[in-house]
Amino acid sequence: MSDTITAMYTQHQITKDTGTLFLNISEGTSKVIFFICIAFCLTPLASPAIALLLGLVIAQLTGHPYIHLNHKATNLLLQGSVVGLGFGMNVHSAMQAGKEGVVFTIASISGTLILGSLLGKWLTIEKKTSYLIASGTAICGGSAIAAISPVIKAEEKQISVALGCIFILNAIALLIFPVIGHYFNLSQTQFGLWCAIAIHDTSSVVGAAGKYGTRALEVATTVKLARALWIIPVAFMSTYIFKNRSKKVTIPYFIGLFVLAMVANTYIPAMSHISPLFTAGAKIGLTLTLFLIGAGLSRKIIVAVGVKPLLQGIVLWVTISATALYAVMHLA
Repeated sequence: MSDTITAMYTQHQITKDTGTLFLNISEGTSKVIFFICIAFCLTPLASPAIALLLGLVIAQLTGHPYIHLNHKATNLLLQGSVVGLGFGMNVHSAMQAGKEGVVFTIASISGTLILGSLLGKWLTIEKKTSYLIASGTAICGGSAIAAISPVIKAEEKQISVALGCIFILNAIALLIFPVIGHYFNLSQTQFGLWCAIAIHDTSSVVGAAGKYGTRALEVATTVKLARALWIIPVAFMSTYIFKNRSKKVTIPYFIGLFVLAMVANTYIPAMSHISPLFTAGAKIGLTLTLFLIGAGLSRKIIVAVGVKPLLQGIVLWVTISATALYAVMHLA
């Protein structure tokens, strides 16, 4: 996310308010608990789902002592971790995964944006808020919202509501998708493809797919990052919809570094000795990212989202999830 959007979201939504916490403890104690949790997330005992739940518990009980830095930290951790995952992937298999997901990607993005627009009008949600929620659901969650917000001149409250909605649904997706995948006996390729299409943010996509298996992780990461490139055409389209052609479109540069990491791992033999270190570090980084995301989801954020925007987000998410699940089970 850009620093401007991060600052606005933090200022409006997640300023620490001890009145909303279950435990009224000192700031020093809050910091000690917070760092103990971080240390736990760096161990093999912490899975992505456990880290996310732990963050949610911290958000409700003691609060995040460094909330003003949270989104910048999660952004940097996520991008670095995604690049690290590239060192564990092969160019040829990744290209095959990308080809398998391109048709689903185009259909799901366009369908989600159209349905989101209709839902927004039906629920009488403010136009820019509705558009940001639809864009985040269609492409890649918070990254899409961060890129499109300045293009459409979204206000602080609109950005905050859209991000809060997406983060809440991401947390739910990380926990329930592996369960659903096993229930329907999805193959790793099917599950990876489904995750990449139906889960908003890359962090939750990787967390869910990594729990399902190595092949699922490879497919999910590749398809999700290819999907993230659609930020560019959607952002350009947004300038016409909202009649604002003066803003530049931000390109997610870390995707290029991810590709370079895959190329290095595939074609440089010496990388076979150090690539496992990069991928292991990347998985730890993603686990820590999910803890920080959970720690930022206070009751204040959940309440501030509001019923109608959250309902729009849920309907969009359930629709795209069910449609993509049917598609990967019968068409993939």
